[in-house]
Order: sequence, then structure tokens, then C-alpha cells
Amino acid sequence: MSQVWYSVLIGLVAVERLAELVVAKRNMAWSLARGGRETGFAHYPFMVVLHTGLLAGCLLDVWLAGSAFAPALGWPMLVLVVLSQALRWWCIRVLGRQWNTRIVVVPGLPRVTSGPYRLFPHPNYVAVVIEGFALPLVHGAWLTALVFTVLNAGLLAVRIRGENEALRTAHA
Repeated sequence: MSQVWYSVLIGLVAVERLAELVVAKRNMAWSLARGGRETGFAHYPFMVVLHTGLLAGCLLDVWLAGSAFAPALGWPMLVLVVLSQALRWWCIRVLGRQWNTRIVVVPGLPRVTSGPYRLFPHPNYVAVVIEGFALPLVHGAWLTALVFTVLNAGLLAVRIRGENEALRTAHA
């Protein structure tokens, strides 16, 4: 029965991802209409595949590999998943129209330094990292947690470097 509930959780996260894409598409149109430029787009397809793979891997680990729910680990990981979602949507709200799944900078707009951005420059990636290991571990999907975390570390190195360069160029 825990497999079914876990599948529902993965489905809810998938719906959340679709909501992000709707917001990103709307924000992209707004940004482009104001002269926004996308940079660093070469890694984006890999990012889409990796994040889709996270959700698929969670399900495969549970349904095919038989990973089990262990309450001592599963419940704390579920709390981390919920907190990571809260942080992600706080970032989206604070960035407003400037938030996107792609790297897009609109010339002339000030850099956002409020909310979680007053604490550190890339709080959304804290949410991504936490979710990337916590979501699989809710139901003991160790392999998915490990593979996603390793691949995501490489992706984030490229992504953060690209974002920093875009922001530096736009706000120089």
C-alpha cells in the first residue's frame, strides 16, 4: 500500500513541475517582450531529462526494484520534500516575473536581493538539491537518490556558472 501512496506523491510532484513550466512559459514571454535574453541554453535539455528521470527513477526503484518504506527515514525525508517545495515557491514568488526554468535576464531590471536571496545567491538550488535526495529516500529509493545527486551536482556547476555570468553581464 505504501507504494501506491508514494506513487501519488510522485504524481503530485509531477503536477507541481507542470505548474512551474506554465509559470516559466508566461514569464519567458514577459521577459522577451521587455528585451530579455536567454543564455546558457545548451544544458537545458539535459536538465529536463534529469528532472524527469528523477521522478521516473523514484517509481522504478519502488515498483521494480522493490525499495521499501522505512518510517524512521521516510517521514523525515517527506518533511524535507515539503520544505524544499516551500522554499522553491518562495523563490518563485520573490523573483516574480523574473523567475524562469531557463537563464533569462531582462536588461535594466535590478537584481533581486530580498526573501531567500538576501541569505545566499541561489536558494532555489538548495531546494533542488534537498528534493533530489529526499524525494527518493521517502520510500528508500537509494539508487535514484545517488544517481540524481551525482548528475545534478555536475549540472548545477554548469547552471550556476551560467547564471552568475548572465547576472554579472546584465548588472555590470
